[in-house]
Amino acid sequence: MTADEASACRDGLAPLRAHNLLIYKSKQEPLDGWALDELIGHYVNYRKLLSPGAGGLPASDFQLYAVATRHPRGLAGRQALRPTAWPGVYTLRWGAHTVRLIVLNAIAEHPRNAAWELFSTQPERIRHGAAHYRPHRAGTWELLRYLYLVHVLEEPTMAYTMEEFVREARQRFLQELTLEEQRAVLERAPPEERLRGLSPEEILRRFAPEERLRGLGPDELRKLEDYLKTLH
Repeated sequence: MTADEASACRDGLAPLRAHNLLIYKSKQEPLDGWALDELIGHYVNYRKLLSPGAGGLPASDFQLYAVATRHPRGLAGRQALRPTAWPGVYTLRWGAHTVRLIVLNAIAEHPRNAAWELFSTQPERIRHGAAHYRPHRAGTWELLRYLYLVHVLEEPTMAYTMEEFVREARQRFLQELTLEEQRAVLERAPPEERLRGLSPEEILRRFAPEERLRGLGPDELRKLEDYLKTLH
């Protein structure tokens, strides 16, 4: 469900059920009758698993959600989608069940919906989602980066948006690294990259005099000795 809807649920307008099942269809897959049949099938199996036999959990303990990136036009032609108080959120009857439908390209543009907006097909929505999404766990941005690459990579017109998102995701990821994780990353970098930006003087100051001379051959030591004599 959208964050707007979740907020309304907390206010008592549409309370969450004890068990909420969700099916998601991206821009590559239409939300059609077969997808809703699949959702109902999962619901039946899940309910049987929780309460086998007669007299188990009541149907009122369950709520079904269908999330689609784009508007299911084919489905809308066969079923009446009833709008709710939230933009992009509908209810529909499928057999004996009521399904709450959420269309990601039509939900309200709000920071609370940022996570959903990342999976939109509209560049401005994706930008808004990337700017306002705040993950609660370290590493979430890196996971979203891979999901985003899979989700958007095939869309040439969104290449710039993808690069922008990936750059921001990497920056957030690097900022959240612990000191130990930073060292692990540096160990994988070639020596010249580790020393980039440091002058020879800054590098040598990190070593004792005997360590600086270690590994020098006779010719190099003689040149060093001759050079030192010129300093006196």
